[in-house]
Amino acid sequence: MKGITSKITKALNVGSYLVCADNSGARILKIIAVRGYKGRRKRYPKAGLADMVKVSVVDGTPEVKKQLFWAVIIRQRKEIRRANGLRVKFEDNAAIIVNEEGEPRGTEIRGPVAKEVVERFSAIGKIASIVV
Repeated sequence: MKGITSKITKALNVGSYLVCADNSGARILKIIAVRGYKGRRKRYPKAGLADMVKVSVVDGTPEVKKQLFWAVIIRQRKEIRRANGLRVKFEDNAAIIVNEEGEPRGTEIRGPVAKEVVERFSAIGKIASIVV
């Protein structure tokens, strides 16, 4: 994964629920692990915008329900600070399902995608309708 220019506050713990913003068949996702997280003993792993997480599908079509997938967080409610001093926050926590290389599984993304996600995963920017 590439670095990001913004200061991302890690706001989503393991166990947090996310909205699935793509058309892969999932609706609600639950974070079960954070890829590349190195932390202190007994501390819950946290994730933020543009992080890759392992998720379990809580609600969705019967084909994807109760399965494990990789996902990338594309929106978070906690504000992030960009290098130019601008602070950005969204109205929900959302992710999209991807494969291990970071390529999206769905063909369209509902709602805006943060610019930091497109910096790190360029394949997501190709199918995003709005990049903020």
